[in-house]
Amino acid sequence: MLDTLSEPVIVAWIGLAGGVVLGLAARIGRFCTLGALEDFFYGDSVERLRMWGIAIGLSIMGSFAAQALGWVDLTQAIYLSAAWNPWASILGGLTFGYGMALAGNCGYGALARLGGGDIRAFIIVLVMGIFAYMTIAGPLAYLRIWLFGGGSAALTPPSIAFALSHQFGLSLAWIGMGIGFFIFALAAASRSVLQNPNTLLWGALVAGAIVSGWIGTQWVATHGFEELPLVTHTFSAPIGESLIYLMSASGNSVSFATGSVLGVLIGAFLGSVFKGHFRWEACDDARELRRQIFGAALMGIGSVLALGCSVGQGLSAFSTLAYGAPVTVICITIGAAIGLRQLIQGFHQIG
Repeated sequence: MLDTLSEPVIVAWIGLAGGVVLGLAARIGRFCTLGALEDFFYGDSVERLRMWGIAIGLSIMGSFAAQALGWVDLTQAIYLSAAWNPWASILGGLTFGYGMALAGNCGYGALARLGGGDIRAFIIVLVMGIFAYMTIAGPLAYLRIWLFGGGSAALTPPSIAFALSHQFGLSLAWIGMGIGFFIFALAAASRSVLQNPNTLLWGALVAGAIVSGWIGTQWVATHGFEELPLVTHTFSAPIGESLIYLMSASGNSVSFATGSVLGVLIGAFLGSVFKGHFRWEACDDARELRRQIFGAALMGIGSVLALGCSVGQGLSAFSTLAYGAPVTVICITIGAAIGLRQLIQGFHQIG
């Protein structure tokens, strides 16, 4: 394969394949961060939260199994190679969660809605991608560095599994897979999950997409000649990266990120057509559009501070058991709860 395709193209195809699965999961399996939180807070349903728990548990099990088999070196992932700043995770998570509620979707959810014909989601995707890159290397980067520093390499992997393994001298793989199995069992231990196998199916497929990203990019990095990073799916900076590629393709190359973003759009389009849900939609309320733009900007900033969005931290970082993952997820949940409550109690009257 490396003889016929360039390494960036191969990782882009890996990202696209996993992205298609994630797009289908959003449109057919109703896998959605904000939707799961809305169901929990206001719909008296934990079904979609259980789907998230299943995806998290299986992605942890899969990632640490791949680590044990020598297919992946998780210490090369950004979540474990960079020193963890808890304040960045807290502020970034709260900012992202609040912005997600205002925008009505996270970056991944907005891509999925765009694939179904929602033009409003196109605005969210654009604004989020632009503000993410403004925070990485644009004007907002100065403020980010002033507040949290420029980042430094981790002396030891900031991971719960690595810490427990070092502390007690136990097998890293068994600790990771054990924690993953506990989370999976906790989420799947419900009669509703047994009665609705789709919850288990789509949770497992999402986990497979996350783990396939780790394994695929590691394989290319190991067998190829280019210095490509170990990555899997996240939808904050990759949206901005994809926008830059669209504007500079002749002097730039594809990547896992561009493949992943395109894959979600394709999967969401196919899923919406399959369900008969595809239709063009536009925003006819200026106040709603203003709120969504503001929320998208907050998501772009918050995701960079937290080193990932609801998928990047909630699944990809969680699959490595990075310290920042549970902290960020909790803060995203709190921020989203505040935003949803504000909306439901009449945000339009204050906006």
